[in-house]
Amino acid sequence: MKKLFILCFSFCITIGFAQNKLSKANKLFKEYSFVAAAKAYEEYLEKEKSPSTQALKNAGDSYYFIDDMRNASKWYQRLYDVQGTSVDEEHFLRYIESTKAILDYDRADKATKEYLTKRGDQKRIAHYATQKRQMDSLSKSKSLYTAFNLPSNSDKADFGTAFFGNKIVYSSSKDTTKFNQKLYNWSQEPFLTLYVSERNVENGSFFNEQVFLPNVQSKYHESTVAFNKDLTRVYYTTNILKKKKLVNDEEGTNNFRIVRGTIEDLKLVHSEDIFFNSPKYSVGHPAVSQDGKWLFFASDMPGGYGGADLYVSSIADDGTIGTPKNLGPEINTAANDMFPSFTNGKLYFASDGHFGWGGLDIYESTFYGDLKFTEPRNLGAPINSNKDDFGYIVDSSDDFGYFSSNRSGGKGGDDIYYFTKEKAPCDQFISGRVTNSKSNAPIADASIKVLNAFGDKITEATTKPDGTYRVTVPCNLKVKVVASKVNHSQDEEEVQTNKVNGDELKNINFELSAYEDLIVKQGEDEKIDINPIFFNYDKSEITPQAIIELDKVAFAMNNFPKLKIKIESHTDSRGKDDYNLKLSDERAKSTQAYLISKGIDVARIKSAIGYGETRLTNKCANGVKCSEGEHFANRRSDFIVIEK
Repeated sequence: MKKLFILCFSFCITIGFAQNKLSKANKLFKEYSFVAAAKAYEEYLEKEKSPSTQALKNAGDSYYFIDDMRNASKWYQRLYDVQGTSVDEEHFLRYIESTKAILDYDRADKATKEYLTKRGDQKRIAHYATQKRQMDSLSKSKSLYTAFNLPSNSDKADFGTAFFGNKIVYSSSKDTTKFNQKLYNWSQEPFLTLYVSERNVENGSFFNEQVFLPNVQSKYHESTVAFNKDLTRVYYTTNILKKKKLVNDEEGTNNFRIVRGTIEDLKLVHSEDIFFNSPKYSVGHPAVSQDGKWLFFASDMPGGYGGADLYVSSIADDGTIGTPKNLGPEINTAANDMFPSFTNGKLYFASDGHFGWGGLDIYESTFYGDLKFTEPRNLGAPINSNKDDFGYIVDSSDDFGYFSSNRSGGKGGDDIYYFTKEKAPCDQFISGRVTNSKSNAPIADASIKVLNAFGDKITEATTKPDGTYRVTVPCNLKVKVVASKVNHSQDEEEVQTNKVNGDELKNINFELSAYEDLIVKQGEDEKIDINPIFFNYDKSEITPQAIIELDKVAFAMNNFPKLKIKIESHTDSRGKDDYNLKLSDERAKSTQAYLISKGIDVARIKSAIGYGETRLTNKCANGVKCSEGEHFANRRSDFIVIEK
């Protein structure tokens, strides 16, 4: 029941025997009769040697929409074999999702890397890598969760729980209503009805079940509810109707809407449509923040990132709902992102677009101001599986809750699972910005690594396009935060976290120097860019002015550990040739000694040689009259890069 956004209802379909097999399959597919369509496409494709890509897409989609992922993967693989990385993103994501659902993670991982690399999508490649590392880490660590299938689940769809005081409201298609003669074409199951149950506080099970708000139950779908904090106002998902009849869009699709109403004596009164409902797209899966100020929901309205996106609207004290705002690309993907809940400053939602185990996975993202959220974190097993996992809710103490799943071992369709949760270790956040030391411009894709006292990596991240980063670290620990990027210098800072869970240490900023900012090109040579080094007349000792410039050389070499140089010192033509040669060589050796004293390995300085007046840069040889400035141009020390 995760595909609740593309709905069309046709109850009595008659197919003429004269139609060919492909036409029959296409007609069933267009009518959303996916069980029958899948069989019809199989009959057509088993004899067709060169099927169209559209037929392959429809065959895969038919199985995908009825959650037969093994057969869906088979036809999507045929499609990928034909189109390769040119396949449209929607079907590529379904191919990956269905392949993971049958536990073929290696094939899915290989195809994903191939697809993103071919498209040059560096941002998604980095995002994929980060989430994969997090998933790998989850696989190696003990889960905080223990999950149980509820004994009250039916052999139909049971999902979408919401807390209603000490009770639970949920959706189900179990056939217990007077509308059992009507079946939902998509799944050939009855339509969804809302139920309310008492909750056993010992094991989370349901009892004393009854239809919830019976005066609003229709012949069609009612599902996924949310309440304000005093339980007097309800938001729920239902079909778009007019005079109790379905209203379809131009493609014959009946979309969803959110209805809001007041609860009095367990009846709904004063109900109204949310103002941004539309017959042209779906709006559903409402969730209200604990303080009652925010309404989260899912929609495929225009302007999103693809599939269903998550949105939020403000709720004023008088109940006025604000303009919806898309939660942005940190949360939303080109696939489906839906079933939100928001508890204790954390957004929980289901997605099949972020890196996961297959199907919909449940993710957690922390709110940190101005409608910004951290990068979503997969909750791992046993909350997530290779099937669809969604509808996560947790109580305010963060100790227990419910989610829904169609995983293997259930009682049929979607089942409701109860979970208990151990307290997580105390965590905090470190955030800041990485900029160029010369221009102060933000540096994107810089690596941020957090190390403990032994130099072991605790976590890592990459900076966003605006140069910002945010990492999670343990409480009460001294850590080293290291910022680096290829062809840039490295910067680091020690940070001491405190004992307050969820606290944030902000403005831990870094400045990196780009290699090209430290180097100047002269002819065929690359030289470390410094001002002229001054020595006292007839002396080779390092002066305070020379130290300033030599420290720049040491900085460049310390920040680019592979850098190797040779030192060349020169004089002007005044004075005896032999004397100038000896003096320049002493100066070269003294600069070498200074760099070694600053921690530069002697092996990184290939040579330190004085050339006296043998390599003048201008006409000012012996006996030529020149200005002081022209002679000055010949008195120089060069630090030439020989390896980088």
